[in-house]
Amino acid sequence: MLSLIGIFLSLFFGAISGVSAVQNIVVQGADFVNNVTSDRFQIIGIAYQPGGSAGFIAGSGIDPLSNGTLCLRDAALMQRLGINTIRVYNLDPSLNHDLCASIFNAVGIYMLLDVNSPLPNESLNPEDLSSSYNSAYLNRVFGVVEAFKNFPNTLGFFSGNEVIQFPGSEGVAPPYIRAVTRDLKQYIAKHSSRNIPVGYSAADVRDFLADTFAYMSCAIDGSSSDETRIDFFGLNSYSWCGGDATFQTAGYDILVQMFGNTTIPVFFSEYGCNEVKPRVFDEVQAVYGPEMTRVMSGGIIYEYVQEANEYGLVDLNDNGTASIRIDYDNLQRQFNELDIERLQSGNSTATTLEAPRCSAGLISGGSFSKSFRVPSLPSGAQILIDNGIRNPNIGKLVEVEETSVEAEVYGSNGGVIQNLAIRPLPEDQSNTPSGQDTTGETSTGTPRGEEPESTGGAGHLQMNLLLTCAVLVGLALR
Repeated sequence: MLSLIGIFLSLFFGAISGVSAVQNIVVQGADFVNNVTSDRFQIIGIAYQPGGSAGFIAGSGIDPLSNGTLCLRDAALMQRLGINTIRVYNLDPSLNHDLCASIFNAVGIYMLLDVNSPLPNESLNPEDLSSSYNSAYLNRVFGVVEAFKNFPNTLGFFSGNEVIQFPGSEGVAPPYIRAVTRDLKQYIAKHSSRNIPVGYSAADVRDFLADTFAYMSCAIDGSSSDETRIDFFGLNSYSWCGGDATFQTAGYDILVQMFGNTTIPVFFSEYGCNEVKPRVFDEVQAVYGPEMTRVMSGGIIYEYVQEANEYGLVDLNDNGTASIRIDYDNLQRQFNELDIERLQSGNSTATTLEAPRCSAGLISGGSFSKSFRVPSLPSGAQILIDNGIRNPNIGKLVEVEETSVEAEVYGSNGGVIQNLAIRPLPEDQSNTPSGQDTTGETSTGTPRGEEPESTGGAGHLQMNLLLTCAVLVGLALR
């Protein structure tokens, strides 16, 4: 009996002090899959880049994942919204991201991370590819890997974003994107305890789109182990505009046809046209409907914070408070209608598909590169891959002690949202839409259907374990 008590006490104190982690997401054929449950993972995501590209300043000590207080507030709002993935564009690999990454992990939100930035020598320059592809650039790319490789909620890295966009880039850039993809995969294989997928995010330039996808997703020499081949393909598309748009007028039927034989996960790495305001997000039902999900794996709404381009769901006020916009409410209602059980259903055929062999015949555009000779590593890069970068800033999961949001956040009706907090998920689950109405919880007192919580989402588990231990101790002492 005493040994049994010891087991329960260990469980209890482990629940208090242990750091739980989401289950890794892996690529199996055309699907993202939970590596424990084998459930299909559909991305229900949002772009997260407070301040936009202007908000990333080298040496400032700030990037989107460096301030735990702000991440706690935003994670709480994203959790209520139903988000399971964030995309972060510009990161400083020298900063500490442990708390922010751990907060998003606690609420079941994964991270898709760009390894490039708009700063000089921190991305491929389409106008000077051979010079911009150098070891200093790769040192920065590998630094992002070091900073995020140990977080279980790191879903993947983008090796490039809209590199192929302007006339002329389609003829020279593709081999270089495959080169960076290869370099990332080799570095991850040598310096990470698990395989982390690497993909590409493409602009919706229909003249190049099909060829970009075919070029990036084929396997050179037909080898399934081709390190230059992307693991997933993201599409930045804003073709569905307003409540009058349809599956056909938005061209979604064309996308289904274009990606119908995909052998890797395909998803919208950005979507959410704002030509009609406020946005109603009718396309959500199409993105996660049966026609699209048999081919694609969800999408990432652009974007979380309201900037000058007016795509945001949340206003950040000068006094440190935040206000959710009606667009947030509209998106929340759309997410609440999703059939999560159907979205998680696996497709055994999709997970066993083989990549096509690379050949010039896959490319239809006359100006698009038909060369699959990938550039060799630049001088000094092999040493970085073999030995690792010098003095890497290696991220690690930490305990999330605070769950309540201190700053006031206002609903779209102007009322203060009551009891705003993150709720760490039990059993290492990923987040899903929960049917909440966040603006509807702005009345004084306890939100509808909720009880005040002071112990976070794990509190109920801890209390149950404590009560069980108390019963067992009582039995042992009788």
